[in-house]
Parts: sequence; structure tokens; C-alpha cells
Amino acid sequence: MRFEISKVLDAIEGRVCTDPSLARAVVDLAEVIRYQDIDGGRPASLLRLGMVIDALSRELEEDSVQVYAVVHRALLSDADLTSNERMVVRRWADDGLVEVLDNPGDRMLEVADLLGLPVLSRVRFDGLRGRFPWLVEQPGRVVAPVPGAGGPVFIAHVGGGHSPVAGKRSPTGVKLLARQWRCPESGCALFGGGGGGGAFADLAGGADRSPAAQPPPSLRNGVPTCPRHGARLGDGGPRPRTEVLAVRVGGLVRRRFVLSEEQPIVAGRAPEQDGGIMLGQWLNDEARRWISRGHVRFELRVGEVIVTDVSTNGSGIRPGGSMTESDRIPLAPQQSRVLGENDMIELYPGVQIGRAEELPTGAPFTPTSVMAEAPTMAMRLPRP
Repeated sequence: MRFEISKVLDAIEGRVCTDPSLARAVVDLAEVIRYQDIDGGRPASLLRLGMVIDALSRELEEDSVQVYAVVHRALLSDADLTSNERMVVRRWADDGLVEVLDNPGDRMLEVADLLGLPVLSRVRFDGLRGRFPWLVEQPGRVVAPVPGAGGPVFIAHVGGGHSPVAGKRSPTGVKLLARQWRCPESGCALFGGGGGGGAFADLAGGADRSPAAQPPPSLRNGVPTCPRHGARLGDGGPRPRTEVLAVRVGGLVRRRFVLSEEQPIVAGRAPEQDGGIMLGQWLNDEARRWISRGHVRFELRVGEVIVTDVSTNGSGIRPGGSMTESDRIPLAPQQSRVLGENDMIELYPGVQIGRAEELPTGAPFTPTSVMAEAPTMAMRLPRP
């Protein structure tokens, strides 16, 4: 049982990050773990975060979604959590995968405002509507996880439907995310040398994390500030340019990844290169035989995505996202091409990579549950 719970906590860890390009919603972790009515279990359980993440994946119809978790400092010593759960939360904090604060509510809305993300919370935030007008103008930006058949579902507090709705990054957020920031506190996991990359092992760089994955600073009296230490941040220069790409297999968006100017990324069945994007877990037998271990290489040069076929069997370009076979442009081994704004590279029929916003889901969706390893006795879902 303990081993099984550790496995699901490790899986949940892969879904928390402070990377502005990968996070799909903001959550208050201390709130989520106490949503006791979701499973009728312990007063506090870290497994509930996984249940809410699964619900978000179903709503967005996208696999491997990640959340930006803001954590009240008291959670690090919360006696309602198991010792293993407290250890896990501390590790997330030390690695910069979550933000640890004394007042997470304000910061949660600030992050949502700067990044244009929805908020998953049961709090109505009535007292903060003046500071964040979108709470009134875009009510669907805040949705509450509530019990549902087979797991949590979301309801909007006031109108706006029942699915999390994303907005646009605020002008201030765009400016802040154009720069790198440095915290004067030694070893700061958010604005030091490491932490925060999140996602999967191939994206979590620890101390070698890309500066492009830095979270947005907090603004205090208009000054960029470290939310954890309260220290004024130094300007470290321009942030590397990035493009968010997504993998679609069988019409389903399976995961996102960030391409920056710093280094190329190889995608394939099981790339050997550091930071490679492994597709093998989603491929059928024929696709595994066709797609090379390292099949295509992506580079970002002067704002353009360059894709190079490094496979044995070749690939194809779907210009403008067209799935008409006569429009497909062959890409031979060692051949390169600029990936246009709506273009996709097709490694094998049904296996495409392109810019994330241009790859909508186009098939009935069954997400890969982050709770797949959870022991049945650790959670009791409401019956349909």
C-alpha cells in the first residue's frame, strides 16, 4: 500500500510546475487536499490533487496537463498529512515545483492574471474583485472542483459555464516574462539556478533548468519581487525565446513541451539525447517499428521553428494542418524545413507535432489518469 501511494505521488509530481508555458491552471494546494467530500476520505490527502488534475485533463480534453500550485507554508508541517506526504510537499518546494507562501490567495490570482490561466478554487475572492477586474468580467476563469460521478467536476461560481476558461496574459505579465530575474537569496528555487521545470523527467532540469521556465515575479508596489523571500529581484537580461509545441497521437493531444533558443529537442520513440521527447508509450506496434528512437529534431532560430528529420524512414509536413494526402510534403532523412505557424510534422500517420494552439483534439477522449497507481482503499469515488 505505502509503495503504491508513493508511486501515485511521484506521478502527481510530474504534473506540478511553475513553468509559465506549461501550466494550464492555478490551484491552492492547501485547499485542494481538504476537499474531503470529493472522496469521503481523510481530513487531508495529497491524492486529491491528482483527482483534480484528472478532472482538469478531462475538461480540457488533453493528456498530461500540469497545474501551477501555490502552497500555504503551514502545509509543510500539517499533521493531517502523512509524514510521507509532508516530505513530498517539502521536496516540491525545495525543487521550485510549487510556490510556498504565507498568503497564497492573493498570489494565486496574481499568477492567473499575469499568465491568463484559470483558477481551480472554491473561494469566491469577493474582496479582491477591485484588484482583479476579470473576476467579474470573466467569471468562468474561476471554477470550483466538486464531487461528481467518477471523480471531481467543475462548476463556475457565477455563470460562465462549467469548464475552466483561460484568458490572455496581461500586458504586465508579457513584460515580466520577457526578462530573466534573479533573487538575492542564496539557493532560491524559483529565481536562482534551479527548480520549477516540472512535467516529466526529460523536462525537469533541477539546477540546470532553463531560465525560460522561470515563474512570473510578484509585483509589490510595482517592483518585481520574489514571492517566497520578499526580496527585490535583479534583472538578469532577456529571457530566451520559446515556442510551445504539442504531440498529437490518434487525434489526442498527449503532451506539451517547450522549445527554446538554448538547445534543440529531439522527439522520437525513445530519444537518447537529454531532454528528448519520448513517444513510445502512445504508439501502436506499427508506429513503433516506423518511428526511430530519435526521429525529428527541433530548433528555434530567430523566432522560427526549424525541424530536421534525423530518422531512417523519413517524415512529412502537413502544411497549414491539412490532412489531405495530396498536400503532404515529404521530409527525407537529414532534410530540414521551417515549420510554418499552422504546419505540423507527421512522423507516422496519426502522429503529429506542431504548435500547441494549432493542435486541437479531434477524437473521443480518454485521458491517462495520474491516479492510475492509486490503491483502491486510498480513495472512494462517488458512484455514478
